[in-house]
Amino acid sequence: LMTLGGLALGVGMMVDSSIVVLENIFRRKQEERENPALAAVNGAAEVGPAIVASTITTLVIFLPVLFIKGVSGVLFAELAYVIAFSLIAALVVSLSLVPMLASKILKPLDRPKHDSPTAIDKLRTMSDRGFEALEGAYRRVLGVVMRARIVTMIGATIVFAASVAMLPLLGREFMPPSDEGEVRIDGEMDVGTRLDIVDAQTKIMEAIVTDAVPEKIAWVTSVGASGWNPGDGSSGEIRLSLTPSAERDRSNTEVANDLRERLEGKIPGMTIRTRAPQGQFLLERILGGDQGLTIEVRGYDLETLALLTDRAMDAISRVEGVENVDSNSTDGAPQQRLRIDRAKAADLGVSVRDIAQAIETAIAGSQAGEYRPAGYSYRILVQLANAQRLDVNQVLDITVRSASGEAVALRNLVQAEPGRGPTVIERKDQQRLLEITADVVGRDLGAVAADVEVALDQIARPAGYDYVLAGNVEEQRESSQQLGIALVLALVLVYMVLASQYESLRDPLIVMLAVPLAVIGVIILLLATNTTLNVQSYIGCIMLGGIVVNNSILLVDQAGRLREHGMTTRDAAMEAGRRRLRPILMTSLTTILGLAPLALGIGEGADAQAPLARAVIGGLFSSMLTTLVVVPAAYTLLHSDKPQNPFSAEANS
Repeated sequence: LMTLGGLALGVGMMVDSSIVVLENIFRRKQEERENPALAAVNGAAEVGPAIVASTITTLVIFLPVLFIKGVSGVLFAELAYVIAFSLIAALVVSLSLVPMLASKILKPLDRPKHDSPTAIDKLRTMSDRGFEALEGAYRRVLGVVMRARIVTMIGATIVFAASVAMLPLLGREFMPPSDEGEVRIDGEMDVGTRLDIVDAQTKIMEAIVTDAVPEKIAWVTSVGASGWNPGDGSSGEIRLSLTPSAERDRSNTEVANDLRERLEGKIPGMTIRTRAPQGQFLLERILGGDQGLTIEVRGYDLETLALLTDRAMDAISRVEGVENVDSNSTDGAPQQRLRIDRAKAADLGVSVRDIAQAIETAIAGSQAGEYRPAGYSYRILVQLANAQRLDVNQVLDITVRSASGEAVALRNLVQAEPGRGPTVIERKDQQRLLEITADVVGRDLGAVAADVEVALDQIARPAGYDYVLAGNVEEQRESSQQLGIALVLALVLVYMVLASQYESLRDPLIVMLAVPLAVIGVIILLLATNTTLNVQSYIGCIMLGGIVVNNSILLVDQAGRLREHGMTTRDAAMEAGRRRLRPILMTSLTTILGLAPLALGIGEGADAQAPLARAVIGGLFSSMLTTLVVVPAAYTLLHSDKPQNPFSAEANS
């Protein structure tokens, strides 16, 4: 899924450098009146440094991604590799194959014209006229901007600040919800319930479920302990596989909600829970579960943990968006606790060790020696016949010898107390724990987790006991922190690359104005599409740090070249905008159109990749529109208005 997402993203990015080279060759052929071979050489050489710089800036943003730990690093390493190798191949092709093909395919300017224009000629004429009108409108807008440069920069700052102010409106979660085409129904009965009874009740549940879901294509029913936890022995589970989402009218969430209503109170003795997995299947393997919310109750005493678990379940069940609250706290398996009355044993002259050994021999068995025939050794174990089926009273009828040789029944020395014992004890960070799981429905995970933390903080608990949000919440917070650091490192690396390319500390700042301008589009589009901030959208923001500066690189590089040829700063900035208008529009639109199907969530599982595509599209679109006016204004403000080489020592002093 990640490599396919990288290919979908690379479809638009890989052709960008070729578009810039080919457009510059066309421009030199038309405006400079050069023959195709000379135009191909000069056109590629003119934009070569800018293309190399833009490709390197896009490549370096993936370096921090490769070093991210945890689930995020596992998910996006392949995407980084795919895009990196694609861009390297595209750079080589754009500077070698594209100019060669252009020199061979393009016709000289003095070629004979057709008596009557063809349909292609008419289409070309219409497109040229349309672009000339667009170019004229852009020049007029740029003229107004140059007369009000300070106002333009202030306006851009205000728009950026307003968009950042809307950031808290975005929800936060670990991974975007995705219809996996699966529904799970769990039925739990009291611990210790006979397996045949659990099986009978599960068959009733299976009959109701299969009749109510026409979208099913297969299902698996399991009864009893299907995993490592023996506490699952009194439960039944049904896993439904549904047809692809495009072939059904209901989502897996709607199917789960319908089954919840149908099964409520219909199966005596069984508690029913229905779930529609909304995360990636890979995450279930890495994190060990697919529940939206996991709370760990940590401490030592199991009874205290069970009490705190019940209080926490009651508190979080009242939080909006929390459903199917469950825990692994059970009453335990029925057992008999045998307590030796040491005072009576002492009065009757019976050793406590003899009592314990007699009970051990009766129930668990004790080693009485070894049988060694022909060099082999076999352990001799002494145990009562059918010890697992004996009643506790039968065990207490066993007698032991006192110091005086009298036979004393165990029931005179041992007290039997009925109770329940834990089937399994889980530990984490050297602490015992119980887990509470719940599904998140109708709200983003970050908002629900914040409300749950508030509810848990109001529960009094002894010293040494605590509530810890784990699972997806823990991964979300760790990933957000790591991806935030990766974003900062990516921007620093981009600045270092630009500074080394331009041999200037000032021009890279102008180029990187595109980054905050891209934030405007990211936030607006995510809000408009009701998309959360998650790992996918974070990766999209990191990628934007290297992609959106490409347009600024074209403008600044061209303006610097024009100033070298004697133009004033203002004229160079305006002419650079005119010359680079077409390639900026073409490269941005190719990437946007290439990501459009992914952003729309078309296809099975595509909605999991949609946040990345939406973040990139929003940032590219706003950066494309604002870079064309803000960067020229900033360029003229930071450079003196006279002809000068921006890469010379005098310019950078």
